[in-house]
Amino acid sequence: ITPRTSLVLLNADVARDRLKSNPWIADAAVRKFYPNRIEIEVTEREAFALWQRNGKLAIVARDGTVLEEVTERPEKLPLVVGTGAAKAAHDFLSVLDRFPAIKAEVYGAVYVAERRWNLRLTNGIDVRLPESNLIAAFETLTKLSRDQKIFSRDIDIVDLRIPGQVIVRMSDAAASAYDAQRM
Repeated sequence: ITPRTSLVLLNADVARDRLKSNPWIADAAVRKFYPNRIEIEVTEREAFALWQRNGKLAIVARDGTVLEEVTERPEKLPLVVGTGAAKAAHDFLSVLDRFPAIKAEVYGAVYVAERRWNLRLTNGIDVRLPESNLIAAFETLTKLSRDQKIFSRDIDIVDLRIPGQVIVRMSDAAASAYDAQRM
């Protein structure tokens, strides 16, 4: 649209569709007011998470829409990884938000087989979460962190997939030290 564009010849539907082709625009309205005015209203999508897939990073909206690919990780966006993670991230991250002590330790979340999540913590520990009842798993993890200081231990994996059980795998160095101590 330029100052020379004819309001009569402007197709508002086409203009609206062109605006909506931009992934950052969730919705748009284009109205013509004769004799000489056009009103354009745009609803923008907001960056919600960073999605890694096939080794590439993309900023995604809350609904999973890919907004743009990036080469570096924006610090303030949570990282989700895996097929389907962009669409499932909103529900998962809203549960994680209820546990700020855990969230503070999370580097990224991996969506496994489009059915459950693993957490990768900033210290390198992997937390394997169950397919259902995430709240109970996060409550258990919070208690382990508070009472047992599990995040500061020399471990590789905390597995919470079996209800009522916590399985912990020591790091190779810790396992070697343990074996040497037993001999």
